[in-house]
Amino acid sequence: MELTRKTESLLRSLRTRHGRRKSGCCLCEGVRATGELFLRRPELVRFTVATERGAAAMGNIPGELCIVTEEKFAEFSATVNSQGVLAVASVPPEPGCDQPPRDPFLLALDRLGDPGNFGTICRTLRSTGLTELWYTRGSVDPYGDKAVRSALGAQFALSLRSFENLEALRQQAARFGYPTVYLTDPHTGEDCFRCSGLFDRSVVVIGAEADGVSALDGAARVTIPMPGNYESLNAAQAATVFLFEYVRRITAPAPGGILS
Repeated sequence: MELTRKTESLLRSLRTRHGRRKSGCCLCEGVRATGELFLRRPELVRFTVATERGAAAMGNIPGELCIVTEEKFAEFSATVNSQGVLAVASVPPEPGCDQPPRDPFLLALDRLGDPGNFGTICRTLRSTGLTELWYTRGSVDPYGDKAVRSALGAQFALSLRSFENLEALRQQAARFGYPTVYLTDPHTGEDCFRCSGLFDRSVVVIGAEADGVSALDGAARVTIPMPGNYESLNAAQAATVFLFEYVRRITAPAPGGILS
């Protein structure tokens, strides 16, 4: 495959959210991120652009491949020290309303704006064996190049579902049999290490970096105890605490139930 003006224009446009929406495609750059994409969703790959060095590092590359010089690759790379490989992929379609989640609880992000936090949460979620990540409008684009690089392509192994707001998210969760919503709060709420129903067909919501979670009538609040009386944790740090509290419970259950 050779680069044309049309493909070069597409590569540049995918750096913007508008370009991704218009084309239905996204960029996936780096050896680990593209490797995850190739392994988990090879059918999404449109084509790959790589240097000789990058192609050698990847080995088997699905679909069409365009080999370019290091100088030409730098025109499309968003990194200072690139690994010489990037793929153009179709944005995965969201699961339909007839496809219920299989996870014991759902993690949701409310207006989370930082792509680094989003990507880190994707990687952490993937490491726990969970498969669903829900988010509300106002959150970062999950398939923006920064989010994909931060996640190392983990979003391609997850089912992502978007919602207009938390109320719409709650209604859909309830229809799927997840009736309880827990809003994470740095100051008030039940201790996350002692809340027995926290992961029992529930939704755990991580809020925006600056403003926290949106108001939601009837939702419970849950907090991470901080004896040091610190203001709050980074959103990705907080998500990690909750996700690995779930892992702790399923790997070391108490004799009488999930909570040990």
